[in-house]
Formats: sequence, C-alpha cells, structure tokens
Amino acid sequence: MNAVRDVGTIVVGVDGSEASVEALRQAQGLALPLSAKVVALACWDYPPVYDGYVAVGIDDFDVRAGEILNEAVAKAFGPSTPANVEIRLVQGHPRSTLIEESKSADMLVLGRRGHGGFGGLLLGSVSSACVAHAHCPVLVVHAPE
Repeated sequence: MNAVRDVGTIVVGVDGSEASVEALRQAQGLALPLSAKVVALACWDYPPVYDGYVAVGIDDFDVRAGEILNEAVAKAFGPSTPANVEIRLVQGHPRSTLIEESKSADMLVLGRRGHGGFGGLLLGSVSSACVAHAHCPVLVVHAPE
C-alpha cells in the first residue's frame, strides 16, 4: 500500500453554502501543487410531488441550481475561474450523484453545514453518506468562522 499514484481529479460538492465555498478553496489548494483538475459539481432534481400534482409556477430548478453554482465558484475564486476548474451541473440527488462521481475521482471534497451545540458534532446526511460509501478519499471541510 505504499504505491504513489497521481491525483488527476478532485470533485467538490457545491450547494452554495459557505462550507461548500470553503471546500472549493481547499480543493484548489490541494489541486494546484498536484496539477490536478477540480470539478465543482452541483446537483439539482425535481421535488417529489404528491399523487402527481405539481405546484404551478415552480420550475427552472436547473437554472437556479446553475446560478447558485456559478455564484459559489465566483465567491471562491473571484471573477476569473482558474483554468483547472471545471463547472458541472448534474440532475440527481446529491448523495447518489456524488457517490457515483467518486468512482472516477481521486478525492471528494465536501463542505459540512455545521449547527451549533451538539448538532455541530454531527455530519450532514450527504457528507455522512459520502464518507461511508465513496470510492475515493473524502475530505469534509468546515465553513470558516
């Protein structure tokens, strides 16, 4: 297990939270000296509906998710996205999508949405699932204080 391998791709789950913006920064900090690519990945999906009824006027989930993704990337890196950063918007649930993406990634970096007190000791459901089921190493990043 002492084999050294190149790191080619670091996938970052982006949901627009401060923790996910920090995850982008941390991933870039790891990627630059390794000449790796960073994939800023956001997920969107249609909400579950009750017996086939859809609320009128609720649509464009992909558009809003794309806006959130672009805003997070701009917040992390400024107006110019680094050349090694790929922005990707995927339809699907974050948990299953990130676990699937981890099959071809060398590392998965996620922000942790912290809550104060005892709840702050716990990981979120997506982070917990990825830590337990990802096919590559996972780094969970706290939001800056």
